Amino acid sequence: MSGHSKWHNIQGRKNAQDAKRGKIFQKLSREIYMAAKSGGPDPDGNPTLRMVIDKARSNNMPKDNIKRAIKKAEGGSEEHYDEITYEGYAPGGVAVFVEALTDNKNRTASDVRVAFTRNGGSLGATGSVAYMFDRKGYIVIDRSTTDADEDQVLLDVMDAGGDDLQTSDDAYEIYTDPKQFAGVRDALIKDGYKLAEAELTMIPQNNTTVPADKKEQFEHLVDALEDSDDVQNVYTAAADED
Repeated sequence: MSGHSKWHNIQGRKNAQDAKRGKIFQKLSREIYMAAKSGGPDPDGNPTLRMVIDKARSNNMPKDNIKRAIKKAEGGSEEHYDEITYEGYAPGGVAVFVEALTDNKNRTASDVRVAFTRNGGSLGATGSVAYMFDRKGYIVIDRSTTDADEDQVLLDVMDAGGDDLQTSDDAYEIYTDPKQFAGVRDALIKDGYKLAEAELTMIPQNNTTVPADKKEQFEHLVDALEDSDDVQNVYTAAADED
């Protein structure tokens, strides 16, 4: 797969979001609650819940918060959240795909629409940009946590059923078919690798460079979307920064 390191951008966004830690925990709690409610509270028998718990741990979410969300689902809470996606274009013609989990569709739609219109973007119809992204499993191994060289990692990834390996100075980045994601993740853990990231994500088929004079506006749009309590993930086709 082409392009620069996705991990580099993830690290940058995580650092920028440190001040929003409470909001991130709130969103993760919502994901854990829905996963436990729909598939059961045992992560060993609920791959979706296990994946969300791993995501929560990678964001340093306290164990008590995780347990509280699971217990809430076990307790028969009547809360319900709908999964909704939004599509559009950011300044510079960059495709944007947004995933939300909400208990109030009108509120979320308004938040997303305002974020686009106030920051030079345009909200599109369903299907307007989704075809430009592929759903993939994404796994990261920090190179400082393993003695395995690239050849060994590639062999282990292929044996596990992974599709592609990208190597950078800092990390090994593995991409999988969504259906093979859990199996690949578990096989790599069994092989002794410590995973820095393991999630299902959306990968753009082609990247668009954000014009220099639109960069600030583009970043404001992404920040505004991520600030919404209901928005879980924001994916863009912006070319990765060096």
